[in-house]
Amino acid sequence: MKETQVIRALGALAQEARLRAFRALVVAGPEGLTPTALAEQLGIAANTLSFHLKELMNAELISQERQGRNLVYRASFDAMNELLGYLTENCYQGASCSPAAATSCNC
Repeated sequence: MKETQVIRALGALAQEARLRAFRALVVAGPEGLTPTALAEQLGIAANTLSFHLKELMNAELISQERQGRNLVYRASFDAMNELLGYLTENCYQGASCSPAAATSCNC
């Protein structure tokens, strides 16, 4: 993952409603959620949610698919895993990021 993509993703997640929406889509899994279901679950107005979903899509953290008359949003698990990998790739100078590895690291 390129640094510019990481910055865009972190910027998108650095807002409460977007973070909550992304986490809800992660929990929903591959089935995803419609905007109506997501708005009801989060207690966010539909027009406000629409703005936040666009920001998450611009950061490539979620995807959108039309199913009949509905849109379904899903978390991009590949992008999420790439982001986590980027953030932890040099953890403890290349060792595991587990707390046990931190105490045994000769860093």
